[in-house]
Amino acid sequence: MTAKRRSILIGMIAGALWAPAVVFAPALMGLPYLPAPVTLPGAFLAPGLVLALVIGRIAARRFFDDALIDGAEAALGSAAEIDQRVLRNTAEQLVLALAIWPFAALTLGGAVAIALGLSFAAMRLLFWIGYRWSPPLRAFGFAATFYPTVLAGVWALLFWAV
Repeated sequence: MTAKRRSILIGMIAGALWAPAVVFAPALMGLPYLPAPVTLPGAFLAPGLVLALVIGRIAARRFFDDALIDGAEAALGSAAEIDQRVLRNTAEQLVLALAIWPFAALTLGGAVAIALGLSFAAMRLLFWIGYRWSPPLRAFGFAATFYPTVLAGVWALLFWAV
């Protein structure tokens, strides 16, 4: 295993360890059950703001770059192209969240959705930073966004089935 793969694996493992901390924290902290209709809009606010930040950064890049202003593709590996990758992955992760968080909030309580939303926003920013600076940080940001959503969905399904 190469050093790069080893460091990415460490980031992924750290993200997997982050997932239960996010999903189970509201219950462990003894937070009251919060109704999903009240909390879901707030849960998606922080992720929506991060999405807007990435979109805004791409728009600013296009405005100030003569090659990009007319809609040309960004050069492979350029900062503009990396931002586009971050946007695509963030949108994919947000679609997954939209499919899972409402059921998790209805089943487990809205505090879980709020925790997921705040974590999502912070981890997407780490993913973005990591895409520029450090593959392990990118791996952690990806995993720490993806795994909590999946864990919340599985936990909610098991909770609902029992």
